Amino acid sequence: MKASEKLIWEQMKSTPKSCGGTPISNGGVVVTQSKTSHKLLVLLILFVSVTYVLYSLKLVSTSRACKDSPFSSTDTTHLSTSSSSLPLTNATAATDQDKPDPPTDLRHVVFGIAASAKLWEQRKNYIKLWYRSKDMRGVVWLDSKVKTEKNESLPPVRISGDTSKFAYKNKQGHRSAIRISRIVSETLRLGMKDVRWFVMGDDDTVFVTENLVRILRKYDHNQFYYIGSLSESHLQNIFFSYGMAYGGGGFAISYPLAKALHKMQDRCIQRYPGLYGSDDRMHACMAELGVPLTKETGFHQYDVYGNLLGLLASHPVTPLVSLHHLDVVEPIFPNVTRVEALQRLTIPMKLDSAGLMQQSICYDKSNRWTVSVSWGFVVQIFRGVFSPREMEMPSRTFLNWYRRADYTAYAFNTRPVSRNPCQKPFVFYFSKAKSNDTTQQTLTEYERHRVPHPECRWRMANPSSIDKVEVYKKPDPHLWDRAPRRNCCRVMKSKKKGTMVVDVGMCRGNEVSEA
Repeated sequence: MKASEKLIWEQMKSTPKSCGGTPISNGGVVVTQSKTSHKLLVLLILFVSVTYVLYSLKLVSTSRACKDSPFSSTDTTHLSTSSSSLPLTNATAATDQDKPDPPTDLRHVVFGIAASAKLWEQRKNYIKLWYRSKDMRGVVWLDSKVKTEKNESLPPVRISGDTSKFAYKNKQGHRSAIRISRIVSETLRLGMKDVRWFVMGDDDTVFVTENLVRILRKYDHNQFYYIGSLSESHLQNIFFSYGMAYGGGGFAISYPLAKALHKMQDRCIQRYPGLYGSDDRMHACMAELGVPLTKETGFHQYDVYGNLLGLLASHPVTPLVSLHHLDVVEPIFPNVTRVEALQRLTIPMKLDSAGLMQQSICYDKSNRWTVSVSWGFVVQIFRGVFSPREMEMPSRTFLNWYRRADYTAYAFNTRPVSRNPCQKPFVFYFSKAKSNDTTQQTLTEYERHRVPHPECRWRMANPSSIDKVEVYKKPDPHLWDRAPRRNCCRVMKSKKKGTMVVDVGMCRGNEVSEA
């Protein structure tokens, strides 16, 4: 080996190499990069190790603190005097939040009643039927002052705010719709305490308040809810909306939703000068808030004319909440005034509000009769066997809102009044009731409505031999806590001549309505 080659070889042996074995130099100066990298790696590992140890110690100390009292002397030494009570306040608030709210009751409901000074003397009698000033809160909102008396047991009367700044361009309606649409907001501004629901209704609306509360208890009052029902008229629902709660039948708005509505309603009303009524203005604002209608079919607008027998005798399987348009339809009981008829209805309402108007269908098999009981209202006896599917459909004893006998005009199925003279029902209207504390049963009596019946040539028993129907029933306040189902009825043996006895109650075992 040459001397020059030997020198180069010695230099290479003494020069540090990179990880890949390549010598590292900088202009002839050898850089000890490998040693530096090793030092940095050791420092990094040391830093991670120390961090891990410290974090582990912190976790251990935290878990120990959780086992001890949160207000131990060790902890409180780190708190100033001004902040020492803060954890206690937060703990109390958390405890209060964990407690469930008590069930909704009438004291949590505020009624906003739309009324007219022109009709006040007549329609205040409807409000007297259901409103109890000692147990309820509400306000009647009028367009002008009226005479009031102290002992009438009515809600306080207030005059609605000025709405002249709002445009109204519907030629078929009346601008009072703007005033009425603002009742919920105006009632909210009164600042009543412990309110969960605002319930809107007209001065010719009668509420079954116990059933209203049963409905509202199903829903969380802390959420946005807009609860009501549709019109009976298919055309009305098309003209206005199938997603709108009709104001006459009444609707309920939860307190948080009422607050949200109040903040934007006046701006919302300005955007809809062409709408007809108050309820479609309310619906428009609900649409802007993004809140759909929650339908409860026990709210009844009753956009019909004539006799409500067909509708009430086949009431849907849901609590009866309200009745509206009582000045338009005939009295629900014959040969009395409208107010007198409703006063009679309050008797079974007080005995068993949950079961009011609920239909039961059974058969007198020995006579081949179909019996329909609308508890607290009417009993009907038909010759022959009608299926439950037929009987649960309302018979058309009424005309639609446009005064036409058109079966396509309703938002539900109906059945025609039979043309066969033998199938005309014998109708027995509620007359009186009493309660037996020993048996815990109610006895309601129904007397036959004596109207001429056409001659029937069927060779079968004639219901004209029956003058009275007695119905025994145990009140069932928890009826609507279970899945909805019609009660069953049974025709019992009667020792009284001219009297049919019927037992109504929960269906037993495999009991069904069959002839």
